[in-house]
Amino acid sequence: MPQTIEVRFKGTRRAFFRWPQDDAPLRLEEVVVVPVERGLDLGRVSAVGAVAEKKCGGCSTCGTGDAPAAAVTAATADLPTVVRRAAPEEVRVGRELRLAEEDDRRRVVQKVREHKLDMKISDLEWQWDRQRLTIYFTSEQRVDFRALVRDLASAFRTRIQLLQIGVRDEAARIGGVGRCGKEFCCSTWLTELSPVNLSLAKDQHLSLNPSQISGGCGRLLCCLKYEHAFYASQRKRFPREGKTISTLRGGERVVAVDIFRERVFLRGSEEARVLPLVELQEEMEQAGRRDGATAGSESTVATAPVPRAAPAARPRRDPPPAAVQEPPPAAPPSLAPAEAAEGDGPRKKRRRRRRRGPRPEGGESGGASTPEA
Repeated sequence: MPQTIEVRFKGTRRAFFRWPQDDAPLRLEEVVVVPVERGLDLGRVSAVGAVAEKKCGGCSTCGTGDAPAAAVTAATADLPTVVRRAAPEEVRVGRELRLAEEDDRRRVVQKVREHKLDMKISDLEWQWDRQRLTIYFTSEQRVDFRALVRDLASAFRTRIQLLQIGVRDEAARIGGVGRCGKEFCCSTWLTELSPVNLSLAKDQHLSLNPSQISGGCGRLLCCLKYEHAFYASQRKRFPREGKTISTLRGGERVVAVDIFRERVFLRGSEEARVLPLVELQEEMEQAGRRDGATAGSESTVATAPVPRAAPAARPRRDPPPAAVQEPPPAAPPSLAPAEAAEGDGPRKKRRRRRRRGPRPEGGESGGASTPEA
């Protein structure tokens, strides 16, 4: 079965390959020649076997970080194959290239000054077969370096690749010693740089002075994230700072907590005191039972509920009979047509007066006179 290996190059750059020879497996720290995008490169074996497969499945380079074991095995089957073990002469050539990189970096810095570009050359790396020169730089803004690339290509007679990196990646490539007295984590064993924010320092009650919680790169320390899960889980056992809790002495405010000694600092109306977490929890339980008993004694005795009588049935009402419409009264037969006409005359005139408006005061009547008998 082919062997999966992890190969590291200069800085934090790494890649995964397959070694097909089962009878002569590779070991750690062996130098091998591996294929790259354009030519061959020289690297050192940093992990083999199951450890390399686990790292290959846990990285985010090929997108198999959360994939099952079968998918990881299929992904490792598509890895490129190691060309060969490096010969002593090939190792010597690689060592000479590393020694010459510092002089080449100074030449690149001189070219940048000639082109008056706002960029800082952090590091450069030769490919083992000298087919490519990768230059790493930092800058606060975008840089148009097309003319610089042409000038460098004519000076070094090879393919030039410029990569802009951040300050954390720069510290990982260059290396250094941290405030703990050890070498930077990012340049030794920390391969994945995860984001670190100020809330991690607040949760751990650290000083918010940037000079005390910043690393060599000028950003927040990566080690702030190492113990954050412990602090977050332990603080759930303690009452929140600033909260007023009920104890046997009444209401007391939580001033501070000590998660390592498991102590709580309280301040009441009388005095301040320090209690272990276990005693504080017992006091809070006793205070809760006391308050519950006091509330029960002061409450009135509840009486038995009086059953409600069923509502009386309403008498059924029959719908009222339909009203019989009486026919209009007929005109008396004794009334002559002439009299009927005379009777209708004044009625019509009165209707016209209503349409004209109210009768003026002191004036003559606007209506027609009644006929004489």
